[in-house]
Amino acid sequence: MTALHVSGPVLPDGEPRDLYVVDGVITLERQAGAETVASGWVVPGLVDAHCHIGLDAHGEVGRDETEAQAVADRDAGALLLRDCGSPADTRWVQDRDDLPRLIRMGRHISRTRRYIRDYAWEVEPDDLTTYVEQEARRGDGWVKLVGDWIERDRGDLAPSFPAEAFTAAIETAHALGAKVTAHCFGTEVLPILIAAGIDCIEHGTGLTEDLIDGMVAHGTALVPTAMQLNNFPQYADQAADKFPAYAATMRDLHARRRDTIMAAYEAGVPIYAGTDAGGVLPHGGIAGEVAELASYGMPAADALGGASWNARAWLGWNATLDEGAAADFVVYETDPRADLAVLARPARVVLRGQVVA
Repeated sequence: MTALHVSGPVLPDGEPRDLYVVDGVITLERQAGAETVASGWVVPGLVDAHCHIGLDAHGEVGRDETEAQAVADRDAGALLLRDCGSPADTRWVQDRDDLPRLIRMGRHISRTRRYIRDYAWEVEPDDLTTYVEQEARRGDGWVKLVGDWIERDRGDLAPSFPAEAFTAAIETAHALGAKVTAHCFGTEVLPILIAAGIDCIEHGTGLTEDLIDGMVAHGTALVPTAMQLNNFPQYADQAADKFPAYAATMRDLHARRRDTIMAAYEAGVPIYAGTDAGGVLPHGGIAGEVAELASYGMPAADALGGASWNARAWLGWNATLDEGAAADFVVYETDPRADLAVLARPARVVLRGQVVA
């Protein structure tokens, strides 16, 4: 197999290098006869840390649509996907060398009739740990809980399960070697989950200063899904007549979302980019998610790092393109830290040592 050659500044340090690709890995040793496939700014493969492969707004989709979702992410440069819950069995994606590397969570776990129809296992508190154990064994080291959702009697967001059920569920997952994350829009559920040692919070719009301090102390990560947060006014409008309190809550969370996420960033909470694609949002939007995070005030290098080297390290993959690293990278014509808009225009995408886009 002919070796590949790429040259240019390599992020995150920006030092100019000649990279060679042999048998799917990086080498810095010159390879005679290597095929030069790109020159430009080289970035470790992008990461979508919150997406849904095999899912759309109505539930599970078939293989053709699942493949199209994965290809859209790949062509956008997202070469490592952390699937945050899907009813589909997507293990076959992991057998395809031309599709992104996939970290699966199995199916969401929610309270009965307290989440989007056909998305989650819907269970009562006494069954929560049983389903956590099941999904911990089915997934790739992560379990996804629905932390809060609208409670009809209250007419507003409320925790999906009692504190003791959440705590037992997280302890069960950890005992099996799995990490836990949770969908959380509001505030009330967050102290329960953070105190129980949850590993990550999705969305996190209900965070307050003391909860942020708790996340820092526990090392809890945050994936804000900033583009999804832009839909909160729409969700409020849809519910306003029947659930005015919920609508008011969602509008308030939306109004202060930027300050909330930036307070977490400034306090030192690890923040990673996730598009929440696969529901109402399309796949292939990682560039837009990075730009949205930067628009909150996050430095471009940190917003990009949260979708590349920092996110890869968090998920157990190579953060840098050093000797022997997996040859998953994206090449851009200009420095994306200087202009994040270039992320939407990859010049070359290399996955497992092969040019795929």
